Amino acid sequence: MDIFTVLLVQPLTNGLIVFYKVLFGNMGLAIIGFTVLLRIILNPLTKPYMQSMKKMREYAKEINKIKKRHANDKQKQATATADFYKQKGINPAAGCLPYLLQIVVLIALFNVFNRVLSGDGEVINNINTLLIEPLRFSGDAVLNTKFLFLDVTKPDIITIPGFPISLPGPVLFLAAFVQVLSAKIMTPYVEGEQKLAQKTPQGSDDFSAAFQKSSLITFPIFTLLIGMSFPSGLAIYWFLFSLFQVVSQYRSSGWGGLTPWIKKVKMLKS
Repeated sequence: MDIFTVLLVQPLTNGLIVFYKVLFGNMGLAIIGFTVLLRIILNPLTKPYMQSMKKMREYAKEINKIKKRHANDKQKQATATADFYKQKGINPAAGCLPYLLQIVVLIALFNVFNRVLSGDGEVINNINTLLIEPLRFSGDAVLNTKFLFLDVTKPDIITIPGFPISLPGPVLFLAAFVQVLSAKIMTPYVEGEQKLAQKTPQGSDDFSAAFQKSSLITFPIFTLLIGMSFPSGLAIYWFLFSLFQVVSQYRSSGWGGLTPWIKKVKMLKS
């Protein structure tokens, strides 16, 4: 058994089954409860990152002036920016590790669903090999993987008779929509980077800014397309993860790029 399985897949599987047995033997509810717990555990670790991002937005004008002043010398620009960050107590790298950890957790959960909850007739045997003794199921046990309209071991897709391809299901659309909200909150920061990049001669700046802007659109689309091949249980996790992300962004910096939308909605209501 590889170290990735021992350190991540096994603990996640055991945690998921604890919630399954506590929450009425329903895998969908277990995924929701377990996701909330994971987010609560990881959330304090992301605070330094959110605080640094907030400070970077507060000092955006000063940072942009430094970048413009040394636009033709990347080394001086990096040194001056680093000195400014140090002076203001900003650590741009803060919180990177927790975010990487969350990605690793997502990959591990993907392994849990694909290796453990794959409907190949050996589900219970697969799970028992990863569970500690008190949590193991009897050989004739049957997992309840039904949740609302979903089977959490199968993709969230809609199949229309006569239509040549399947379409993403509601949970995938919700996950993509929440990612759009998250991207819109970040829009002012990304647009500021793009405007600054256009004023510098380095093509790498333009590429970096363009990549940031395109990712605001491509990531939600990627979620829809690639999510159609994932178990819907993973889609539920990704939706809840993205939702918590939006809440964290709002608490850190407000609605950001969503502010114009919210004002329009308020005007329509009045």
